[in-house]
This record gives sequence, structure tokens and C-alpha cells, in this order.
Amino acid sequence: MPVARSVARPGRSCPRSYFYGPQALAGEACLNVDSLWVAGGLYGNPFALDALLEAYDHEGGAKALVFNGDFHWFDVDPPEFERIDAAVLGFHALRGNVETELAEPGADAGCGCGYPDWVDDATVERSNRILECLRATAQSRQAGLRRLAALPMHAVARIGNERVAVVHGDYASLAGWGFSQEALLTAEGLAAADKAFDEAQVRVFASSHSCLPVLQSFARDRVLINNGAAGMPNFRGELFGLATRIAVSPSAEALYRLRCGELFVEAVPLRYDAEAWERSFLRQWPAGSDAHVSYHRRMTHGPQYSRAEALRTTPRFLAARP
Repeated sequence: MPVARSVARPGRSCPRSYFYGPQALAGEACLNVDSLWVAGGLYGNPFALDALLEAYDHEGGAKALVFNGDFHWFDVDPPEFERIDAAVLGFHALRGNVETELAEPGADAGCGCGYPDWVDDATVERSNRILECLRATAQSRQAGLRRLAALPMHAVARIGNERVAVVHGDYASLAGWGFSQEALLTAEGLAAADKAFDEAQVRVFASSHSCLPVLQSFARDRVLINNGAAGMPNFRGELFGLATRIAVSPSAEALYRLRCGELFVEAVPLRYDAEAWERSFLRQWPAGSDAHVSYHRRMTHGPQYSRAEALRTTPRFLAARP
């Protein structure tokens, strides 16, 4: 399990309050539905929000939508910030590191991203400054900040007869990277995630935070899904966001899926107006700004990542675990 670093490094280290551990997820479910939608990393994109709500509106039966953090980020324009806030808080919501550091800034936490060592220092410093700009927008909205501060860090849903844990980061921390595609490429990362299913007593984990999607199967018919980003492209040359859908029946719109017991765990595309979003982004973050340097190319071309890299099946060493 990751532990807090002893030396504060803004953007890399996180407050102790971010840590909860997988046992905190073993409690009663707060939702009981046939289909659960999870959207992390909306990042202030109102066009992705519209696409998500339209898709969710077509879902029938007992359903719920959870925004699992970082729904704010690029929305430094006050009307855009207010629009995102009002829409998201009308549904179930978890706070990500962005909302946490807006509402209750931690000493030396920076953006609260908890970036691992493979992320370069320049990216970390830009993220810290982006958060400072967003905080300037949020500070005049004290009532809204109190609502953000009160949001939980995690939730558990019962879908059909299965328990599903929804987190922002990973099994241990609000800003943990244990469910990142990078960590899940390692034997150590896979083993730690596999153990967390037992401790949390869940069949499925749903997360975001680390910005790139992954759908990973584990031994004993369990699945981890990270939707990457609802508000940014997730694959090379494909300019749409992703949401997670977990349900007792499949969706015809799913980009890819894995079966998990009685559940279908799916990545659903959010096909927003990419040109309109780029214009809105450039109005708030012109060329040369921190967000432009860090994110504009991804918005217009997608990351260097493919669907094939996101969909992963059970490694043999995990399949052998008792």
C-alpha cells in the first residue's frame, strides 16, 4: 500500500487525509441499481457533460450516475465553473484531488495529483499553477466550496447481486496511482490491485484520476475499470471522452467491455463537439498558458495510447492465485 512521503513535494505528495485504505470500502452499499454510470475527469468540459447526460438519459430502469472527481479543471471562466458545478452536484458526486484542493487546500499539496516519478517535474509544476488559477475562480463561491468539501472520497454500489467500489484514485488513496495503466503493467501493481478486491469485498473497482483508460480483468472473475477522462480524448486520433457503464445488461454503444459475473463492465464513448470545446478551451487557456502547454495537443490529436492498450485480460501469474 502506498504511504505518504515524508518530504512535502507539491503536486507529488498528498495530505494524510487523502488516505483511506481498501477496508474503508467494505461497508454497506449506498446505491442499489441495475446500471451505474461513472464519469471521472470531466475537467470542466461542458460539451462532454452534455454528451454524457444525453447518453445517460437513454438508460432505462433503476440507474445512477456518479461523477467520481476532477469534474473541475479547465473551467476558470466563472460562468463555466458555475455551470459544471450546478450540473454535477445534481447527481451523485465524489471529490477528486481538484475539488479537495479547491475546497480545503492542503499545506504543500499543490494540485493534490500525487504524481508518480514517471511524470516530469515541468508537468507537475504546470498542474500546480493551473490549480492556483482555478482556485482564484472558486474563492468567491464559498457556499459551493462547502458543498465540494462535504463530498465523499469513495462510494460502494450494489448492481444486481454484485458490489462495486467507485473511487477517484485507487484502493488506498484519493490521489493514488495504483489503478493507472502504468502501474497495472507491472507484476507488483497487479498483485496489489488483486489483493484489494478481497480487502474491499467487491467484484469491480471503477476509478479515473490517472487520465488514461484501462479495463483489466483479474482472477476469480473480477474487473477493474478506469475511464481515463470524460472530458478529453483517450486514444490516438480519437477525439472523444469516455465514461464507465456497469450494468446487468450490455449496451449497444459500448466501445469495449468485459463480462464480470452477472455484470457487463463497459467503456462508453462521449462524442462531444471537439471543435467547440477547443474554442472554449483556447478562450480560457490561450497559447503559452500552462494548461495549453500540458493539454492542447492531447485535445486536438489524442494521447499516444490505443484501445488495444486499454483492454487487458488476466495475467497467468494472477490466475494461479488461490
